[in-house]
Amino acid sequence: MIGFLRGKLIAKKVPFLLLDVGGVGYEVEAPMTTFYQLPALGETVTLYTHLAIREDAHNLFGFFAEAERSLFRSLIKVNGVGAKLALTILSGLSAEEFHRAIECNDLSALVRLPGIGKKTAERLVIEMRDRLPGIEGDVSLVSKAESTTAVASPVQDAVSALIALGFKAPDASRMVRDIPAEGKSSEDLIRLALRAAAKTM
Repeated sequence: MIGFLRGKLIAKKVPFLLLDVGGVGYEVEAPMTTFYQLPALGETVTLYTHLAIREDAHNLFGFFAEAERSLFRSLIKVNGVGAKLALTILSGLSAEEFHRAIECNDLSALVRLPGIGKKTAERLVIEMRDRLPGIEGDVSLVSKAESTTAVASPVQDAVSALIALGFKAPDASRMVRDIPAEGKSSEDLIRLALRAAAKTM
């Protein structure tokens, strides 16, 4: 099991990032809560990791905070929740917001996320309620990202990221189009689009 990686951040394109660890490039999938906190390209970053082994693939998931990884591991134990949906949940809600939704039986906060219907939301509330006490660490995970290297098309990257998170292409395009893009990174656009979607749904 790979517990963590510490290396140079080479590339990032939601939901993937590439780390150079001692000359070996590790491709890692990460939620938006992690992307918001990544340093600039070329700088060193430490990620807590989870390795998922399937017959057809080995997938490595990375998290900026250990609390994120703990929540991810709890989520994928829920019936019907795979790694992709768990990343979507972590991208749309901070750990604190997720905890609050579970504790308050707030199904509406969960069904706003792409890929989660009422039945899945109910299952999450039932199965995660008993697991929440075991999730420790800093639950205030969403913060403004540190300085990032400018990308050629943050709007296009933001749309692609939202599609990867489960939104339909027309909806993703509309969500990003409604946000003034000047001076904003793709991570900024994604965060604002997700916040706007949560308010209107």
